[in-house]
Amino acid sequence: METTRTPEAIFDDFVHGRLGKGEWTHEAHLITAHQALQTRSAQETLDFLRHAIQTHNCGIGIQNTESSGYHETLTRYYVTAVAETIAAGETELDQVLAAPACGRTAPLEYWTRDRLFSVEARLGWLAPDLAEAPWPIVAT
Repeated sequence: METTRTPEAIFDDFVHGRLGKGEWTHEAHLITAHQALQTRSAQETLDFLRHAIQTHNCGIGIQNTESSGYHETLTRYYVTAVAETIAAGETELDQVLAAPACGRTAPLEYWTRDRLFSVEARLGWLAPDLAEAPWPIVAT
């Protein structure tokens, strides 16, 4: 991803189907959540991203199936993690990107790998099995 692009430009490209498959990274997922949370509640962001990610995936050739594409449990976790980071006063994108709760492997503190990457967790919400998350996860 070009470092000269603004978060707003990345979000706009995501929303309008111009963000390429190679640019749809963990960081881009966090940027889209951060940008969406600027004008939406956590629940509204989850509802928006649930549809937008699936649509975006289809547009870049990623199938949303039992084993690839959209992941409900991870989406709920990261929307909540970004929202809680912002609520804790770390509102700038670089703070969100650096927050431990937003790290690529952060959910593995709460879920075993098998549970987190199960079909059930991909298709619907599956509660953590290792430890409770530090905040309530945004609901459906």
